[in-house]
Amino acid sequence: MHIAQKTPEEARTSALRSVLRELNSTSADIEASACISSDGFTLAAVLGNGVDPDRFGAMCASLLALAHRAAQEIQRGNLKLVLVEGEQGVMLLVQAGPDTILAVAAKPSKNLGMIFMDSKKFARKLLDTLESHSAKA
Repeated sequence: MHIAQKTPEEARTSALRSVLRELNSTSADIEASACISSDGFTLAAVLGNGVDPDRFGAMCASLLALAHRAAQEIQRGNLKLVLVEGEQGVMLLVQAGPDTILAVAAKPSKNLGMIFMDSKKFARKLLDTLESHSAKA
């Protein structure tokens, strides 16, 4: 019996999705997450029903690029995080390396600081995962 092996890209996507699932399980407030390239390509996502991962990735990358330019314009240094707050909760965009973004959607939370900390920690895990998979390629 022949078992099909994953391509390097499938293995990377699977590993990234595993990190995202782990992030989503750290808090009942975290509803969705995605790993997005800076050019707007969704590398892996654990999103809710009805969310188009390609459109979501493109919008997040555009938003982060604009925020980065604004931070540079007012001399705030390298952008680390963007917070978008809506009536139904928050969305964080965290830089996870020079070319990668972690997007996190969360319910309104009394412990936003913990969500910030977890998001930054998991952004690092995503970067480590990407680096380990590019070393194998």
